Amino acid sequence: MTADPSPIDTQALAGHAYAAYDTGDLAEARIRFEATLAAAPDDPAHHYMLGLICKYLLDWPASLHHNLRALALHAQAGEDDGEAPRWNAAIAATALGDWAEARRQWAGCGIDIPGEDGPIDTNFGVASLRLEAWGQAETVFARRIDPVRAQIINVPLSDSGYRYGDIVLHDGASTGQRRFHQSMVPVLNALQRMQTSEYPTFAVFVQCPQRTDLDALIEARVPGIAFAEDWTDSIVHDCLRCSHGAPHRHDNDDDQTHQRNGQTDTEDRSRWRTERNIGIAAQSRHSVMRLIDRWKTRGRGRRLDAVDSRDAMPTAPPVRGEQWWLSPEDRSTDAAGSATGDSAD
Repeated sequence: MTADPSPIDTQALAGHAYAAYDTGDLAEARIRFEATLAAAPDDPAHHYMLGLICKYLLDWPASLHHNLRALALHAQAGEDDGEAPRWNAAIAATALGDWAEARRQWAGCGIDIPGEDGPIDTNFGVASLRLEAWGQAETVFARRIDPVRAQIINVPLSDSGYRYGDIVLHDGASTGQRRFHQSMVPVLNALQRMQTSEYPTFAVFVQCPQRTDLDALIEARVPGIAFAEDWTDSIVHDCLRCSHGAPHRHDNDDDQTHQRNGQTDTEDRSRWRTERNIGIAAQSRHSVMRLIDRWKTRGRGRRLDAVDSRDAMPTAPPVRGEQWWLSPEDRSTDAAGSATGDSAD
């Protein structure tokens, strides 16, 4: 008589899957959650986790499938599904251009979307987007046109591969806050570019004897120029916590005003820097040169030092690495949980 095969320990399978996810190993976590679901195909929590992992891997058909399956299983059991699988289903549907499904899920989240069909294009305010949160994580401001898409309104650095005017798909969870004029806006991780702007970035290095010379350049327009921004003061290299909008004290901070070559910080900042780094969103180098030539002829001492443009593309999220999708506070919590043997999920 043949003995029955040993039952599969789905709890152990799930434990290994969660452990892989907690270390940022998305590829391994996907494999292990797929094995877990093969053994227990009707567990909504595991479908949700697989849908979440596929979101971070940008596998939108799989993400949509598993999030919808999680919702269906919750409904069959008469359970409250929460908003997480609905949000992730809506993000996946948006990435796929399945506007009917996206609208259904937003309605389920209680979000009022104007119109009855087609792409969503309305005003959801401003957000700070972290471009390539798994890398250098440059932050820019963007106007949200639906719950998870936004149009960039800064001139990103060329190396990011993003452009002024790009339509970007972003995550739904805020990882911090940043000040935009008089308001605080959420920091959201960009997931991928949905629509490429016609305005690549040109880095322009000029000499501006006075602030009025800089103002004249920033405000000047010729055909083919969309926007110009003074990077000299606007680009600040923050640590990870500060870039998430969670400012804190650094080890080398001093309560007293620092001295630099006999000048205080306040005095140093008040001194005009004639060398300016300008980001210009333009259709072509020709348009940039027309703008600069016109600007130079209308003021004394104005000078162009160099123009540079790099044809970069946004990178895809890594399949293994840190949990780039978390806020600094959540990363700290995860690290503490790992140290004590507890899972953050």
